[in-house]
Parts: sequence; structure tokens; C-alpha cells
Amino acid sequence: MTAPPGHNGGPPLEEPDPEEGWRLHCWRQAHRRAWRSPGREVVLRRLARAEALGMSYHDYTLEILERGRYL
Repeated sequence: MTAPPGHNGGPPLEEPDPEEGWRLHCWRQAHRRAWRSPGREVVLRRLARAEALGMSYHDYTLEILERGRYL
């Protein structure tokens, strides 16, 4: 069996990860839950605060999700 072009034919540098598929599934589920609309009142409050700070709703929500606190 020959190696494909550009491959030196050596062993892989990293071991295959048997949990990779499960982590990807968990990440996708968490991402969906995080970006699901929390409700009209919350969205309007975030939108007003984002506009007051000169940010978009998306950027403001991303800051909340990343830092875990409100600006």
C-alpha cells in the first residue's frame, strides 16, 4: 500500500479519538440551546441594551454567552 502524494508514509502523529463524535454532538446541542430565542421580553431588553452600547444584538448576546455576565 502506497501513501498518497504529499504524505511521507510515517505513522499518524495523534491517536484517533473514540469520543470525538460524541463531543461534536454535545457541542452542537449546546450551541442550539444557547442561540435559541429566550423569549420576547428578554430579546427586547438585550436589543435595547445592545443599541445603547452601540453593538448589534448578535454581538451583545455573544458577549453574554462567552463571559457569562451582562455588560
